[in-house]
Amino acid sequence: MPDSMPLGSAQNIGPKSAETLAHAGLTTLVQLQQMGAVAAYVKVKGTNAGTTLNLLWALEGAIAGLPWQVVANEHRTSLLLALEDYERRLKPR
Repeated sequence: MPDSMPLGSAQNIGPKSAETLAHAGLTTLVQLQQMGAVAAYVKVKGTNAGTTLNLLWALEGAIAGLPWQVVANEHRTSLLLALEDYERRLKPR
């Protein structure tokens, strides 16, 4: 799978998610890989308040080549901790 593939062609990313990601400035798998699932999720959530954690599972799955359901079941805790840490670092002190 080429890194420059459009996100809409990546595993777990459907047309609606691809549109939401594009609105946040993410259009390719390489951009997602460089940013990471947590940072990309926070960026999307900043442009779309209706974003749910299912997108985080899908983004991590797209990067890792795993179905989002596997990510949700096996990586939920580590991703939630990483999200909490990332958001904490973003807040002004």
